[in-house]
Amino acid sequence: MKINLNVDVRHLSRVEGHGNIKIQVENGEIKEARWDTVETPRFFEVMLKNKHYSTAGLLAARICGICSISHCLCSIRATENAFKVVVPETAAKLRLLAKHGETFQSHILHILFLAAPDFFNEPSVIPLIEKKPDLAAMAIRLKGLANRLCDTVAGRTTHPVAFQVGGVTMVPQKRVLLGLRDELFRSLDDLKKVADLFATFTLPDFIRETEFVSLKGEKEYPYIGGSLISSDGVEHKEQDYQPMTNEYVDKNNTSKWSKLSRESYAVGALARFNNNALLLHPKASEVAAFLGLKPVCHNPFMNNVAQLVESFHVVHEAIRLIDELVESEPGETMAKVTPRAGEGVSAVEAPRGILFHHYTYDKTGRIIMANCVVPTTQNNANIHLDIKSLVKKFAMTKEMTDEKLELLSSMLVRSYDPCISCSVH
Repeated sequence: MKINLNVDVRHLSRVEGHGNIKIQVENGEIKEARWDTVETPRFFEVMLKNKHYSTAGLLAARICGICSISHCLCSIRATENAFKVVVPETAAKLRLLAKHGETFQSHILHILFLAAPDFFNEPSVIPLIEKKPDLAAMAIRLKGLANRLCDTVAGRTTHPVAFQVGGVTMVPQKRVLLGLRDELFRSLDDLKKVADLFATFTLPDFIRETEFVSLKGEKEYPYIGGSLISSDGVEHKEQDYQPMTNEYVDKNNTSKWSKLSRESYAVGALARFNNNALLLHPKASEVAAFLGLKPVCHNPFMNNVAQLVESFHVVHEAIRLIDELVESEPGETMAKVTPRAGEGVSAVEAPRGILFHHYTYDKTGRIIMANCVVPTTQNNANIHLDIKSLVKKFAMTKEMTDEKLELLSSMLVRSYDPCISCSVH
């Protein structure tokens, strides 16, 4: 059977940044199947050099407009680890609450505004505003609530101003937190409707076994700091991230690639779920079961489902944290910070996967060396190999067309929720 297919996407829509998909099949032979990141490189590690510790976190937050809380937290934790600073409990809770807000708003943005149009055969979310007004209104409500949570705790929806080395600079009023708690509780009804909607979607039946890397939860589902683990059994301490990430250069990409036990690995919501599912909030576990998600899942399209499951988790956990903050006295929110020569590493689970910041400081508190390894950098090789496998499975059928293959491969890349501009560090 002489099958000829040509997919040339430049640049993929509904993702952050610029990436290309190139697939060519001639007379039934796969000539090319690629995912390439072509975003102009951003040398933000160099921008951090010589910066004072008091401004490094604010600058790092500007790396990304979606994951700015993650970058800020990762940056200031790397500094705190270098200076041997222990953050007060209240500050740690507020940071985690803001982190949950970011995860919530980022996941809702992706699954409802960026991924959902594919399941309705629409080019974007814009037609859904008219055709599915209830869905659009629900998406706006959920995203707006998540944004307000970030505003309240971090000072801004993006580019937080309330976090500094040593702790936090403000504590929200209890009445404001209680108001958010009520909204979060009511949002569970909307999330349940989203789960019911996802139950009607048919995800592509595609599996490529891979390795999943994330933080390792001990007592709680992990988001801020801790050991590193892969689904293949590799474990490292937080500071030993480089043997885990193993970055290398690919000639066709402006982003580095990563690998561990295999040719590639995946990070993100599905990786966190696969490695830590037993630590999810029970209500989130119920949603996972309802949607047929169980570890270890090797279908990358299920990352969308994992994001929805995590949305349930962070809403319930945010309610719990607010209850604890309201019921207790604030206590100290800033630790004493004394600059010193040293080296610090931090790992934080950004919405798209595990993020690393690594700084070396001189005795005056200025950065000598900075290294950042971001989630999409770690995912890019896995996306590329997924596309190759996807083409082998689906392209060799007489029903396949250029348009169908373009949609399928585009959905695959979008399922990773890539942040390409962060990946080209």
